[in-house]
Amino acid sequence: MPLLLGRRFRKRWRWVGAFAENLMVFAASAQVGPASMTFWGIWDRERRRLWERTRSGLPGRRPEVALRGRQVRVRAGSIEIDLELGEGTPIECMCPNGEGGYTWTRKAAGMPVTGEVRIGRRTNRLEGLGVDDVSAGYHPRYTSWTWSAGVGTARDGRSFAWNLVSGINDPPSSSERTIWLAGQPTEPGPVQFQGLDTIHFEDESRLTFTAETQRSHHEGIPLFARSDYEAPLGTFSGSLNGLPVDEALGVMEAHDAVW
Repeated sequence: MPLLLGRRFRKRWRWVGAFAENLMVFAASAQVGPASMTFWGIWDRERRRLWERTRSGLPGRRPEVALRGRQVRVRAGSIEIDLELGEGTPIECMCPNGEGGYTWTRKAAGMPVTGEVRIGRRTNRLEGLGVDDVSAGYHPRYTSWTWSAGVGTARDGRSFAWNLVSGINDPPSSSERTIWLAGQPTEPGPVQFQGLDTIHFEDESRLTFTAETQRSHHEGIPLFARSDYEAPLGTFSGSLNGLPVDEALGVMEAHDAVW
């Protein structure tokens, strides 16, 4: 995908999240045209403390986040993250995006994730389930979306994961919306987000979110790009497209971008 399509810059990113009883961890890299940035975060569920940082890419500066294949590596002062993703079943889609633009994405969720998270002198073992989002496209200058992804267990004991969105890659069919049940992906119908509190499905079931930690960020490049988002991490309850939820962990995000 070239850097420019008409007058639209290519935007691309990869976001990886890991969810476990003791920790929720994420790491990402993103590019808007020639500009780049990385960000990462650790929510320590036992100590109820959040570590995070967003950093713009500058010439000669070593990136704090490295995402290579199934390996996730973060080096940021006293913070070190080393994770490995297991096998998952990805989905891919391409969606038109107005005036000749288009987007592509590949999503996988529910795969095992193992590794270590070091905070100062303390080393934490992480064994959980993951989400992997790789996306690129030529979006409109202003784009706004709401997104959620996570992992969990149904009341009947089956594992599940999800990737749900409104506002981007969300046509009525052949969208990025996916629910993985026991590792197998299916596409639900369009969903509606009630703020960052609930997700409503076509069968009138609801997935309810309870935040454990709140993340928000503003990043601006004068006259070029702006990104404003809220992305809390927490727990989910209720019903996932009709599937009763026993326990679930994940992320909600509301994002406005001028890019």
